[in-house]
Order: sequence, then structure tokens, then C-alpha cells
Amino acid sequence: MRKRRTEAGRGFPRRGRTPAHAAVALCAAVALGAAAALPARAAPPYAADDGSPDAYAFARDARTVDGARGTTDAVRLDAGHVYRSALPPGAKRYYRLDLDASANAYVSATAVPRAGARVSSSDGLKVSVQDADGTTCSSGTSHFGPTQSPHPIAAWASRETGPGTYGCKGAGAYYAVVERRDLTAALPVDWDLELDYVSEPAPRRAGATTPPRTWNSGSPEPVLGQAAHRAGGAGFATASAVGQGVWQDGIKPGQTLFYKVPVDWGQQLSATVEMGSFAGGDGYVGTALAMSLYNPVRGYVDDADAGYSGAQTSASLEPLPPVDYANRRAVGQRAGGMRFAGWYYLAVHLGAPVAERFGDGPFGLTLRVRVGGTPVPGPVYAGRSVPRDLFEVTATDREEAAAGAETAAGGGKHSGGSSPHAATRVGGGAAGGTRTMRMVAVGGIGTGSALVLWLGVWTLAARRRSRRRWAG
Repeated sequence: MRKRRTEAGRGFPRRGRTPAHAAVALCAAVALGAAAALPARAAPPYAADDGSPDAYAFARDARTVDGARGTTDAVRLDAGHVYRSALPPGAKRYYRLDLDASANAYVSATAVPRAGARVSSSDGLKVSVQDADGTTCSSGTSHFGPTQSPHPIAAWASRETGPGTYGCKGAGAYYAVVERRDLTAALPVDWDLELDYVSEPAPRRAGATTPPRTWNSGSPEPVLGQAAHRAGGAGFATASAVGQGVWQDGIKPGQTLFYKVPVDWGQQLSATVEMGSFAGGDGYVGTALAMSLYNPVRGYVDDADAGYSGAQTSASLEPLPPVDYANRRAVGQRAGGMRFAGWYYLAVHLGAPVAERFGDGPFGLTLRVRVGGTPVPGPVYAGRSVPRDLFEVTATDREEAAAGAETAAGGGKHSGGSSPHAATRVGGGAAGGTRTMRMVAVGGIGTGSALVLWLGVWTLAARRRSRRRWAG
């Protein structure tokens, strides 16, 4: 980010200043302060190396680290922070985690192919957590899928210590292993990585060791009503907050839009994405539109996709269980991923091949989101998550979703600094912070106007006194 440098007193003479000059300087200072207090229009958050306006938006305060080729030189990651790294073709990189014996640790890696990359449906990313003896605690894999279009994908892994888990429970050094799995070695282009590492405390009391056996698995009714425009974000850090409702935007081939939805304990999320009809082009793209769901630790949960022929098309997530702590004991990632309350992320991607048959767009996009069920009390944790309050939905979160507030610094909740997870916490929330800044700006502008008026009165009076003196 470029820093603006200012010089005190620029534009004013350094010597021989009159009271009028001082008043002008004071007014200018107040006006500049008021302008600075105005909520600045967010600069484009895109930070990818290729500079494309459709590039992935990395967290602005992400720390850049080099992944090690082996465990000996692995750099340590700290919970509650986001990191940026890189992954060459066919590479495997190691990062160290220093864990205690009680907390659960979750590591997610988001792969972002650089400009010029080509991918196949089987290309993807694998993330594992291993202990010091080489035992794999857990692993997860994500693929680019049938769109065969380069776009951000995320995979996750964890070290868990609760009942029903075996091994990997002791305190010590653990390692997050990020592995690139691609067959398209003809174009050796690096992938950028965004690493997110969070910690979940153990509950005060041991809960159920089996997932809920019954839940409403019927397809929910679609959300109807007038759609509101909501521009999607370009990454997890800039995902646009939405609640239950109908939201519209435009999407271009090769672009991925990110949205986040607050889902509390006991609530059930459903989502449908629709692509509007187009009167030009011809042919058919087998898998053109893809929507992926990620949980509050950026863990992959499920996806849905649809083809496109120029006629309107849609894709819906299969019914998901209500958010429950015990879902972590379920078999399969769809149920197992619905284990936390907090922000859930929807990543909508339009495949690059769509441009070959239907042009560069943008194409109309409609997102229908439903959050059903009444919130229920969640587990009572023995400590605090890192980042803080990650696994709960607050009144500020609900307000942000209801207003569709877009945060310039990111989405989620980190404990400190300017990380994307802090955006909904610092200053009473993104929306609250904006309102505060507006009040400051209005106050500053009002003060400046009063001073300008005072300056005019003072100048007129001074001139009259001067005329009387010279006349006398």
C-alpha cells in the first residue's frame, strides 16, 4: 500500500503569517482532517501477481513465508494469522505448528494458480497435519473439478484431541504439509498459497460422541422475492456478507465470487446459484457454473455445479445437517464440515471455457440463501478460540449480513491487528465502524464550516477597523 506523505505548512508562507493566515491554516487542517475521516472508498483488493481485475484477493496483512522442503527447516505458523506462500509444480511444502495437548488445530490452504496456468479436473491440492513421528493426524484434498478452469480452491486438515480420536494428542511440534497434485506439468507455473491456521479450545464437558441421527433432510423451499444487488468479494478475506434472501451480481468467465453467511448453532444452511439466459453464442459447456461451500475454518464442505447452453441454469447444494458440535463425528465431509457456528463461505466460479462460446460477459448471477431453524446454545468452551469468537454468531455479524456490508479488510474474526478476521470485531463491526467514521466526518465538516464562517466575519470586521483607522 502506498503511503501518502504530506508536509506541514505546504502552501502557506513560513514567515509573516497574519491572524487571517492562521485561521485559513486552521480551517484547511480541519477540512483535511474531516476528509480523512470520511469512509474512503475501498481500493480494489486484488493482490495477485498478474494484476488482473478478476484475481484472488489475498488478506492484506498476510505474512509471507517460505514453505520448507522438509520438517527440519519448517517455519512456525501462529494461530490467528493468515500467511502467504507459493507452491511450485509437483512440490510439497512443510510448515510447523507448536501445539498443546488440549486444543484442536485447523489448517487450511487456498491454492491460487498464477496467470498462464492450466489445470485438469483431477488437479488439486492436499493438506495434511502430521506429528513429529510422521503419523498423519488428518488430511484433506480439493480438486479444480469438471470446469477445468483455474480458480481458487481450498483444502484443510486438523489435529483433534477430543473423545473418539486416537493419536496426535500430545503437546509438541506438528507439521502442516501442503502438496500440489497436478498432471499438467507442461506449463510449470507456480500456485500462490493463502494459509489460515486457527485454534479451537476443548469444551468444558465432553459432549456426544456420535452425530445426530435424525434431522430434516428434505429439500427446502427456495427463497423468493425481489433480489438485491450484492457485489461478491474476490477472496475469503473480502467475502461479501449476506443473510437469508435473494442476491444478484454479474460474473465473468474465469471469475470467482465469494460470499459469507452467518450460521448459528442449530441452524441449517441452503443455497442455490442461478445463471441468467444469454441471447448470443451457441453450443453447450458441460460444467460451466460451480458453487463451493466452506466452513468457518475454510474447510471444504460441499459443492454443486451446472452446465450452460445460453438458457438459464441453476445449481443447489444438497440438504445439509444443522450446525452441531457432534457433527465432527459424522462420516463424510458434508456432515462433518458442519461442526462450527460462524461465517460459512460460498465461492461461485464461472468456468473460463464459457467465454469461447458465449463471450466475455458479464453474465447475470442470482444467489438464493436460506438459513433455517432457531439458534440453540452451543458448547461451553474451556477457553477462547484463536482468533477470538470465531465459532459464534454475534449481533454484529447478523447486522452485517442483514445490511450486506462489504468489508475492505476482510471477513471473519481474528484476535488482533488488521487481519481479515478482525474486520467484524474492531470498532464494533465493519458496519458500526463505518457509521462511526461518518459521524466523525460530519462533525469535522461541521466544525470546518463554522470556522470558515468565523473567518469571514473576522475578516470583514478587521477591514472595517482598518478603514476607520485610516479615515481617522
